[in-house]
Amino acid sequence: MKSNRRDFLKAASIAGAGALTGGFISGCSPKKPASNLDVILQAVNKQHTQKFNMSGYAAPAIPVVRVGHIGLGDRGSGAVQRLSYIEGVEIKALGDLRKVAVEGSQKYLASIGRPAAQEFSGDENIWKKLVELPDLDLIYICTPWVWHTPMAVYAMEQGKHVVCEVPIARTIDEAWQLVETSERTKKHCMMLENCCYDFFEMLTLNMARQGMFGDIIHGEGAYIHNLMGYNFKKPIDDRQTDGAYTGMWRLKENATRNGNLYPTHGLGPICQVLNVNRGDRLEYLSSISTNDFSMSGREKELVSQDPFYEPWKNSSFRGNLNTTIIRTSLGKSIMVQHDVSSTQPYSRIHLVKGTSGMAVKYPRELIALGEDWLNDEEMANLWAEKTPEIIKRVGEMAKAVGGHGGMDFIMDWRMIDCLRNGLPLDQDVYDGALWSSIAPLSEWSVANKSQSIEVPDFTGGSWKTNKPHDINLEKGGNTKVLEVVEEKEKLQMTVK
Repeated sequence: MKSNRRDFLKAASIAGAGALTGGFISGCSPKKPASNLDVILQAVNKQHTQKFNMSGYAAPAIPVVRVGHIGLGDRGSGAVQRLSYIEGVEIKALGDLRKVAVEGSQKYLASIGRPAAQEFSGDENIWKKLVELPDLDLIYICTPWVWHTPMAVYAMEQGKHVVCEVPIARTIDEAWQLVETSERTKKHCMMLENCCYDFFEMLTLNMARQGMFGDIIHGEGAYIHNLMGYNFKKPIDDRQTDGAYTGMWRLKENATRNGNLYPTHGLGPICQVLNVNRGDRLEYLSSISTNDFSMSGREKELVSQDPFYEPWKNSSFRGNLNTTIIRTSLGKSIMVQHDVSSTQPYSRIHLVKGTSGMAVKYPRELIALGEDWLNDEEMANLWAEKTPEIIKRVGEMAKAVGGHGGMDFIMDWRMIDCLRNGLPLDQDVYDGALWSSIAPLSEWSVANKSQSIEVPDFTGGSWKTNKPHDINLEKGGNTKVLEVVEEKEKLQMTVK
C-alpha cells in the first residue's frame, strides 16, 4: 500500500479534531464523506504487504500486567473496577482531563486497599505523558471515538500493548495506521468488543465451531438502542455523573455522519462465527439509510428552549435506521443494522443461519437444530453441554462483578489471562480495523445511492491461513479472580 492509503483520509473518511475533555475530547469537525467513486475504489483495492502477522501472535508473557488508563468516564471508571478483581494486575496510572474523574477512580483504589496510581489531568495532551511512563505494559483507552486511533498508535510506538473501546478507528486511513503500527512494533492492539463475550454469543460460537449449524450461510447483527435522551442530554457539571456524553461528542457524530456508525457490537460476534480473517474475509458491502424522522425534531424543540443547543441548529442528522449488507469471499452474507434514535426495545439481533440449524438472540434466545425450535429442557441441556470453558470458568463471577451482565468482565479477564500467559489475544488488530471500517465504508455507500464498495483486506492475504482463536482454554486460564461477596448491595473483595 503506497501513499494512496493516506489519501483515503481526505477522500473517503471523516476526520475528527478537537479539544480534549472528560474522555479527552470536547468537539470535532468531521468532513462529509466524499462521493468520488474512483478515488475510493483505488484506495480500498490497494494491496497490503504484511510486515508481520499479528494474527495468532503470542507476545512474551507478562506475569504482572501494569496498566495505564486513559479516559475515566462511565466506561473507563468501570474498567478500573473490573481489572481490580483480576490477579496479576497493577493499576499504575489514571488519566483524564477532568481532575475529578481521576480522583474518583483513585478513591476507589484506596477503598479496596490498592496502591495509589499516578495521576494525569488538567491538560489536553497530558495523556501522552501517561503513555510515556516506562513502567507500563498495557494502555487501556476509554475516550470518545476521535482519540482512539491517535492514542493507540502512540502507545504502541512507546512500546505498550493497547486495548481500546469501540470503534477503534473512524476512518480507513486510521485503520491502516493501526495495522501498520502493530505489525511494525509487534504490540497487541485489541478492540474491546465486549459483545463477543456475552453468554449466548459464546454458546453459538462454540456450536458453530463444532459444526452444529451445518454450513453457516448467513448472519445478522445490530445495534438498536434508543439513545435519544443520552445524545441530547446537557451535562449538568464537570463531573459528568448524569449519563451525558462529555462535550456532547456523540451528538456531533450523529449530526455530521450518515451511515452505520457503530457496527462492531452486532458484527463482531457474527464475524467470529464465520471465521472472518481466519478462513474467510469480508469482500464488499452495500448500505442504505432512511431519512431522519426524529433527531431534527428534537433539535428544533431544544433550540427553541435553550441557547446551549444553537450549534446543532439545522444539522443534517443521520438517518434513523441504517442497513448494511456484506458478502464474504466464501459467498456468505451478513446484515448489520444501526438505529439509536427511534423508540424500540434494545436488540443486537445476533442471528446465525446454517444449512442444518439456526440461532437468534432477540427478542428471546432460540435455537433450532433441524426444523423445530428446541424446547426449554432441550435448551437447558444444550447450555450444559456446549457452554465454552471460558464461561464455565468465570461466568458466574462475572455476573457478580457486573458490566453489561458480566460480558465486560469476561472480556477483561480473558485479555489479562492471555497477556500473563503469553497467548494470542482473541481479537487482533485486523479484527478491530476491519469491524470498525464498516462505518466509513457504509457512509460512502449511503452517499452514493447504496453502490457497493470493496472492503479492504487488512490481513494482506493471511486470512487464508490464519487459525480461529481458542475459546475452550486449551492453554492458560490460570488467572485467579478475587472472590466477590455481595453484602448490603455492595461488592466487597477478599483474596480467594
